[in-house]
Formats: sequence, structure tokens, C-alpha cells
Amino acid sequence: MAQSKEAEKRRYPELIQMLRTQKILILLFLILLGCKKEPNGSDKSSIFAVDPLGSSLPYLVVQTDETIQNEPKVPGTLTVYVEGKEQFKTTIGIEYRGSTSYRLSDKKSYGVETWDEAGEDVSVSLLDFPEEEDWILMGHVYRASTNTIFDPTLMHHYLGYELSRAVGRYASRGKYVELEVNGDYKGAYIFMEKLKRDKNRIDIKKLDEDDTDPERITGGYILKIDKTSGSDVAADQPLEYYENNWDDDAKYSEYLGFRSQFDIFGNPLSTPPFGPPYHAEQYLETYFLYEHPKAEDITAIQKEYIQNYILNFEKALLEDDFESETRTYTDYIDLESFADYFILNELTGNIDAYRLSTYLHKDRDGLLKMGPLWDLNIGYGRQGRVPVTDWIANYNNYVDRDAWMVPFWWPRLLQDPVFRNTVKNRWQEYRQGALNTSNVLGKVDQTANSLIDNGLIDRNYTRWTGISVDYEQSVNALKTYLSNRLDWMDSTIGGF
Repeated sequence: MAQSKEAEKRRYPELIQMLRTQKILILLFLILLGCKKEPNGSDKSSIFAVDPLGSSLPYLVVQTDETIQNEPKVPGTLTVYVEGKEQFKTTIGIEYRGSTSYRLSDKKSYGVETWDEAGEDVSVSLLDFPEEEDWILMGHVYRASTNTIFDPTLMHHYLGYELSRAVGRYASRGKYVELEVNGDYKGAYIFMEKLKRDKNRIDIKKLDEDDTDPERITGGYILKIDKTSGSDVAADQPLEYYENNWDDDAKYSEYLGFRSQFDIFGNPLSTPPFGPPYHAEQYLETYFLYEHPKAEDITAIQKEYIQNYILNFEKALLEDDFESETRTYTDYIDLESFADYFILNELTGNIDAYRLSTYLHKDRDGLLKMGPLWDLNIGYGRQGRVPVTDWIANYNNYVDRDAWMVPFWWPRLLQDPVFRNTVKNRWQEYRQGALNTSNVLGKVDQTANSLIDNGLIDRNYTRWTGISVDYEQSVNALKTYLSNRLDWMDSTIGGF
């Protein structure tokens, strides 16, 4: 038999050479397969786009085999490294998030869900936060081609939420991280909690569709005063669609929410709700969007309950005689939560406050509360629409017919000695502790020094080039704003 095989080798040298060549080709194919390219052309085998050693900040690596969309989430993996060592890995679903910020920024934000192997939501603890499944990777709006940068300090969101928790009001927990997506280094991000009903987030009772009896229908609810979202009114569109879908910001419908029966001056509205985007009377309207239960889950009887609750509060607020000692609007709202919301938004100069990105919630058998604080990227006196020596609540005095104006609630509340006295008492308490000037400015310095010492500022602005950013000057400008704003609020609230 051996002699026969040797004879075959001598007779068929071409066959032997061909087999050897095939083995080499197969080996090369397997090597190339192991170095599979991502959709953006990056090498999937890449772990770090920058050297993380010497930084104590988490380094997050996202890898997907599908192109990330605005809607729906695509599957991928998230791996968390600390000082170059893998700490945690999980399956995720990921999508872009944001409407205006998505259009204006090259540095996109992402919505993330943690999934199990079957693609189902699963709660996990990430970066030592309480277990949940919904997370956000918040970028900072940056586009060199239009000279757009909202927050050169990278601190607007983080600082405001830290101050909110310092006065005892829940705000999204967040940590600075460095982000790499499919081999592309993205720079500085804040990994943070998505606002939702949860015992460790907005702690209210879950309202199920069968909760309709009088003892259970009172809560919990989460409402939001905001733009509508492209992914809510026009889902599953190609990415190019979301670059310029401005009308989707104002496509209100009975399915998504309801309109206040009063305009921004407190007068009854006579025009029908849910008009076309940016119609002539839109600036007069205030819409409330369903957050919990979500629009697809809330029942007709639950809608009726929360709409009537808001209506009765608004009627009471308009009808109460502020020269008397009697108040009925306080039967509907937690006055201290309204005062704290006012203080925090005014201190941070949140130009979107009250009219956009505004959350409200009501627990079962509880009063309506404001908050949590949200979306501070264009705060801290950088927009110039309202003087730094006036209340953001007086936005309507300075801006004419913006599509989104401040509801009548806040100018009306500022007329009330009871509300003003509540603000004064809360402010004076906080100024002795969490909102003491040294504490506020110290938090700025502490955060800035950490970002500088870990090299994150240099790496972020090396990645995002084209706009000259003097980081030290930007931090000093933020501190100057806060110092002046604290002094002005001391003087003005002291006269309440």
C-alpha cells in the first residue's frame, strides 16, 4: 500500500501542489476573517484607540455588526475596561438619541439597553449604579463646520445633576467615560441613567392597564413638556431622514399626549389642539407627553384622570386670590418640589427650563411633583436669550413667539407670596450647605481637575478638532457665571 501511495505522488505532482496551495489559501481566509472589518471600516480586533493606562476613567468599547440607527436599536456588545483591564462585558441594543442635538452635532449621543443572549432586556449594575436596563451615553454637542459647541467645559449636565442630588432631589447618576465605537475613538462621554420609573430613579408606583379603580388610578404618572421625537412620530426611517426632520419636533397627537386648556398667558384656548407643526398659534400652546405609562400602554380612563388633574390644578392656580391666606392650587402640587425645581434651573441658567425637557411626576395618592432636572447643555448663561440678572421663568418677556414658550404656571407662581416664601426658605437652607458658593465652585474645580489629570480633555479635543477651545478659560467663565448668579439670587430672593 505504501509503495502504491508513493507511486501516486510521483505520478501526480501537480495534484499535491494544488492541495498545498488550497491549504494556504484557506489559512489566509481564516486570518482575514479574524480581522473582520466593522461597518465603518475599523478593525474589530482593536481594543483601544488610545492608551488608557494612567487614566482612572472607565474606557467603554462598543462593537456592532450592524450600522447604528436612530431607530430601532441594533445588537452589539459593550465592554468596560478600567486601566486597561476588562471589568465587565454585556450584550446590548444601541441606537442614536436626541433630536436637535442629533442634527446639530457630529458627536452623537446613544441610547443603550442591556440585553441577555436572547435579545431581551435584562437589568444589570454598570459602573456601580443600581441595576437597570436603560442607559445613555451622553455626548457633547460639537460641529466644527458650523462652529457649534454648547459646552466646552463638558460639565453642564454633570454639574447640574450633582447639585440636584446634593439638595436631595433625584437626578440621573452619571460618570465620565471614554468611548470607542467599532474602533472609532469618540472622546469624552457621560455614562448616565435614563430617566424612567424605577425604585432607584423616579420612584413612583407602576401603573398597569388594569389599574382603573379609584384607589389605584391616582398614580403613578410621569409626564414631559417637550418636543415630540422623530423616532416616536416617524420611526424606522433611514439615518439621512433624521438629519433634517424638524417638523417631527412638533407633531403632537392625541396618541402621544394632551394640550393644556390655557395659553401661556393663562387665557382659555379656543383653537383646536394638534395642529400642524409650527402653525401660527403654536407658541401659545403647552403639550404634556405621556412617559409613564407610555403612549402605547396608557388607557383611556388613565388619560382622563391625569388630564383632569392637570386641568384642576391650572384652574386653581389661576383662580386663587393671592391677597388672601387661602390657597387651593397647593391641594394639587408638592410646593417644595416646585420651589426646588425653580432654584436648580435658575442657578444653572437652563434656557430650556419649564418649556422643554421638563419632567413632572405623580405617585399614587400623592401630589404632582416637578422634576427630575434634565438637559442642561445650553445652560449657564451661554445662550444670551435671557439676561443673567433675570429669571429664566421670564423667558416670554425676551423671546417673541418661540414655538415653545414658558407655561403660565411660572410667572403666576412668582406672583404668589406663598410660593416666593417657600423658595426663600429653601434657598437660604441650601446656601448654608449644598449650594454654598465654596461647595458649588469646588465641585467645578474638582471635576475639571479630574478630567485634566486623567488626560481626557486633551484626548477629547484632539479627537474633535476645528474649534479652538481654551479649557482653562472656559472653566473660569463657568465659575464666574455661577458666582455672579449665586450673588444675584441671594439679593433677589432675599427681597421675596
